[in-house]
Amino acid sequence: MFGFSKNKKVAEKRKPKIWEAMIPVISMVILLGGGYGVLQLPVEILLILASFIAGIVTLRLGYKWKDIENGIIESIAKAMPAQMIIIVVGVMIASWIASGSIPMLIDYGLSIVSPSLFLVTACIVCGIISLLTGTAYGTAGTIGIAFIGIAQGMGIPLAPAAGAIVAGAYLGDKISPFAASLNLATAAVRGNLIDTIQHLTWTTIPAYLIGLIVYWIAGSQFAIHNVNTDQITIIQQTLRANFVYSWMLLIPPIVVLVLTFLRKPIIPGMIISSAIALILASYFQGKPFAEGMEYCVSGYKASTGMALVDKLLSRGGLHEMMRISLVAFCAFAFAGIVQKAGILDLLLEKILLFAKTTARLITSGVVAALTTALVTGSAYLSVLIPGELFAPAFKAKKLAAKNLARATQEAHSIVPVIPWAIAAVYMTGTLGVSAWDYAPWAVFNYIGFIFPILYGFLGFSIAPLKSDDESQAGS
Repeated sequence: MFGFSKNKKVAEKRKPKIWEAMIPVISMVILLGGGYGVLQLPVEILLILASFIAGIVTLRLGYKWKDIENGIIESIAKAMPAQMIIIVVGVMIASWIASGSIPMLIDYGLSIVSPSLFLVTACIVCGIISLLTGTAYGTAGTIGIAFIGIAQGMGIPLAPAAGAIVAGAYLGDKISPFAASLNLATAAVRGNLIDTIQHLTWTTIPAYLIGLIVYWIAGSQFAIHNVNTDQITIIQQTLRANFVYSWMLLIPPIVVLVLTFLRKPIIPGMIISSAIALILASYFQGKPFAEGMEYCVSGYKASTGMALVDKLLSRGGLHEMMRISLVAFCAFAFAGIVQKAGILDLLLEKILLFAKTTARLITSGVVAALTTALVTGSAYLSVLIPGELFAPAFKAKKLAAKNLARATQEAHSIVPVIPWAIAAVYMTGTLGVSAWDYAPWAVFNYIGFIFPILYGFLGFSIAPLKSDDESQAGS
């Protein structure tokens, strides 16, 4: 009898209490805010410590180590497609530099782009590309790489440059009909894409314009204090002395953009682009194919004779991206544990209890999406989980599904400024700037969620429910 009772107690699983659910979340905030933000301790170790604390809470709830292990594995498995992209980007960056594609784009960009309008230009151009392709990753991994190089050449601080690139890249990720996150947000609330895009413009455009104003003001200061025209000339001369230019060097980035626009899988497109780049490196730059393959693994090593250019071009490779991916693995371990223990579900349920009015309901949807993003670091989960959970409540309040889709999609945009999120890891690896540094400058990403909340309390741009079936445009 005693032995049976003991086994039963071990096997029992229960829902966490609110104070138990808050322990892992608060611990992570303290560890990352204090440990990394203030003391600059390794973020990987801090995330592992946060996961350890979450694991202790989970064991207290009656779960076994095997359950925790499965939660971690499931979470990392969901992140693997994005991780694969990150790894292939390392190969692509190294091959593009070796071919001369990136050096040529940087050289021409230094001649064309005005220093005072650099941030505005970067944000607008990246915004256009992302609208056409629907992918922030593809935008940052192509034109974004060129812009970050131009910024280095002009002496523009990299944090605001990266922030402007990220902001522009996420314009399309938010309202392009080709964006995966937008399609997921629409599907989660059982709405339709066209109505959701139209509804999102009311919150997206103001946030985007505010960001451009900030970049315009900041850009004038950079032009006055930071740009050294003599240095720009020397950089261009160094690039031209070390690389042969040709229109054919545009082929690698064009391949990625065209295949992305055609909705083809991004990884095969990147691999094809990298292979073409290595062939071009052999033909134009005289670098043997085997040497180019070595760059793809260990990163391109420039030796131009100018330290700034060498630093600018010595990037990419599998090794660099694998180091960055380690942060994402540690973050998703934490996310897997809190999801397995039901901690995230409880937090969202408590948020939903707050929703007594239309304004509160919309605010709750936004906060739920933000909470999911902060806890899991996943852009997709931040729209899927709150979308599924809040859809019945919005329908009960006679609110159109596109209101909820907008709330979750606006909150989703904050993911690339969450340092442990997979999107931030990608941007850090691609642009070479820490998310902690560029986050304050990605204005569009972190102010967008304010507008649906504001509109909710003002009663502005709130769509009523017209039909039980909202899958058709105009419903």
